[in-house]
Amino acid sequence: MVKVEDIQNYGKEHLESVAASASNMQSGVQAIASAYGDYAKKSFEDTKSFVEKLSGVKSLDKALEAQTEFARSSYETFVAESQKIASLYSDLAKQTFKPYEGLVSKFTPATH
Repeated sequence: MVKVEDIQNYGKEHLESVAASASNMQSGVQAIASAYGDYAKKSFEDTKSFVEKLSGVKSLDKALEAQTEFARSSYETFVAESQKIASLYSDLAKQTFKPYEGLVSKFTPATH
């Protein structure tokens, strides 16, 4: 038979889980936003540097060399930052749902 105290305890645990999940989500979203901001700033600075370098080039060979280097560098930065941000999203999901593990385990039948 279900007791009123059990229902109240479940409600309290659920509320605590929701609060912990919201806190984890907030810090995770802040980390993701910061990573996007850092990437945008780096990308802007790299592009600015490339344009300055390109404006000083006197030959077509040097211009192609500068463009190739910029494209390679931009691609490498994009891949690295994408992996970093994907990892942050993964961590966010794990941390957001972690407080619910205890509640779920109470209602999941044990396997024999």
